[in-house]
Amino acid sequence: MNKKIIGRVETISILDLELYDLDAKVDTGADSNTIHCDNIEIDGKYVSFRLLDEVHAAYHGKKIRVPLYEMKKVKSSNGQIQFRPFIKVSVIFFGKKYKTIISLTDRSDMRYPMLIGRKFLSNKFLVDVSKEYLCKQAYN
Repeated sequence: MNKKIIGRVETISILDLELYDLDAKVDTGADSNTIHCDNIEIDGKYVSFRLLDEVHAAYHGKKIRVPLYEMKKVKSSNGQIQFRPFIKVSVIFFGKKYKTIISLTDRSDMRYPMLIGRKFLSNKFLVDVSKEYLCKQAYN
């Protein structure tokens, strides 16, 4: 299989949430994808949340309500176990559409609003940590 080389920071678009060209940290130490939000509320089979991304003013504070995919325990970067909601979405990454799962959490102490984890990367991409935004070079 021919794997695409990506940098440690790339952009990703989440079609279902109408979020385009979000900055995302590629993190092979993280199991799953995560997006930064707050006011997370579970209402039966739905989850609502408010996006937080000061870099993209159109997204900052945007309220979203989507079907809940699952609730799952996740070990955060500081080692704490959290019970997080996950949503299933379509994304565009390096010019190709994928279905993926994203957890919702407050990442206010993190630099990037989105984190791309190893389950999404597995068998499709290789990470060159010395590079950033290779997607912009490939599709501009």
